[in-house]
Amino acid sequence: MKRANGYEIIQLFEQFSPKSYAMEGDKVGLQIGRLNKPVEKVLIALDVLEEVVDEAIAENVQLIIAHHPIIYRPLQKIATEQTAGRIIEKLIKHDIAVYAAHTNLDVAKGGVNDLLAEALGLTNTKVLVPTYELKLKKLVVFVPEESAKKVKEALGRVGAGAIGNYSHCAFTASGVGQFLPGEETNPHIGTQGKLEEVNEVRIETIFPDNIEKKVLSAMLKAHPYEEVAYDIYPLDNQGETLGLGRVGYVDEMTLGQFAERVKEALDVKGVRVVGDLQTPVKKVAVLGGDGNKYYRSAKFMGADVYVTGDLYYHVAHDAQMEGVNIIDPGHNVEKVMKAGVAKTLAKMTQEKGLDVTFVASKLNTDPFQFV
Repeated sequence: MKRANGYEIIQLFEQFSPKSYAMEGDKVGLQIGRLNKPVEKVLIALDVLEEVVDEAIAENVQLIIAHHPIIYRPLQKIATEQTAGRIIEKLIKHDIAVYAAHTNLDVAKGGVNDLLAEALGLTNTKVLVPTYELKLKKLVVFVPEESAKKVKEALGRVGAGAIGNYSHCAFTASGVGQFLPGEETNPHIGTQGKLEEVNEVRIETIFPDNIEKKVLSAMLKAHPYEEVAYDIYPLDNQGETLGLGRVGYVDEMTLGQFAERVKEALDVKGVRVVGDLQTPVKKVAVLGGDGNKYYRSAKFMGADVYVTGDLYYHVAHDAQMEGVNIIDPGHNVEKVMKAGVAKTLAKMTQEKGLDVTFVASKLNTDPFQFV
């Protein structure tokens, strides 16, 4: 295992949750500090409050990855006698960087909304509000026959050839490759200065453009040639649709029973409910954070109930009049991202041979309490 720096960790994180997934104008990315330093420990947090910064200092972390940006509106001043300024002062003094992943983490596969859907036991999930479509590309590479299987397996492992619920999809055709090794070459097959013909396989596979670097790296590593002949073509085929929220299914129960499931699964003491508690529930929509704008999307998708936070009084009336049942467990249920992101990044860094520890913040940052 080798030591990692901040850039390496964030590069891996952005393979999972690219900044390009974020909604327009969202404040994502590095907000405080620097990444050009060794990082041995990372704290995953929902919010960056002063007690969270104190936790980071006590845990001796060098980087905080947070869901909610610490800087969302332009700063007018940094007054260190006030809490907001003191937070920034502590972070800088202790050389702790803060990286924010907001709506991009909501959209990402395995991000906030997938974690919420998983916690609620939803099956056969789909995107609730489409916001981003992955562009597809085709890779064509020419490989000597004896190495074709190794190259195809390497491409499949990093996600190339995924079509719907199928993986490792590829097409191969046999042919004869020709090349003349020059004086400065060290050919895998053939000798310098002699024209060589080799039985080769043409491998074709597709991949979403957000994993292009991983695909090329895997191909080059598995390929035996020092100079690899390959082509990449952009495709007009529709790629996977990503977006906010998820819609899925549960075993049928009443709205009241499902509200109890929400409380238990998301670890909250109470929820606000709009609708008749005896209404049958089978199809569920969920959207982490403030989902006021999207209750009609839940209705359009045929959801029996919409789970979201920060429900406004008049939006609740509108939803009630339109026959949309809603359960509001609060904004803080996005805390599911702490353990989820820590687990994902631990797996990614381990696969890369990086020696990094990820810890989920143990603090409750919900400003509300039930009395």
